Amino acid sequence: MNDCTEVELLWLERRIENRIRFGRTTNEKTLDRSRRLLSFAPGSIFAFVRWVSNDFGTVISRIDILRAVSPGAPYSTVPYVKPGGESLLRVSGWPKVERVLQLIDAVEALGVNPADAAPDYWHHVHNRLSVNEKPRPYTQTRHQAWLRRQKVMR
Repeated sequence: MNDCTEVELLWLERRIENRIRFGRTTNEKTLDRSRRLLSFAPGSIFAFVRWVSNDFGTVISRIDILRAVSPGAPYSTVPYVKPGGESLLRVSGWPKVERVLQLIDAVEALGVNPADAAPDYWHHVHNRLSVNEKPRPYTQTRHQAWLRRQKVMR
């Protein structure tokens, strides 16, 4: 049995785009011209962006930041993600999705891979955006504290 979380990426020009914004894959399989299947090891964090439009404009804009789950662990279901993942952030609507993408860019500007950022930060961003508040920026100090906490927990 495969212990990995699988994400199906789909791209139909001007209609549907499912993509990974960040995350470390363990495997990639091309299904056909418009679909790929990516695998993530348990515990890894990734951002999954979904966008759908029709003849009248954008219908869905969503970003989920998920942690891949171990077999038997509880998880949230997300379309195109099998079996699902631990939800760290779930945002829909283009203005909020765009804000999350900007925050991901800011984490990368620090020289930190967003997949290595503290999971608590993504919870914080989700909570602040859900009440229309500005999230605090991720900092090197916060990242160093997260790395030290991980070292102590091992």
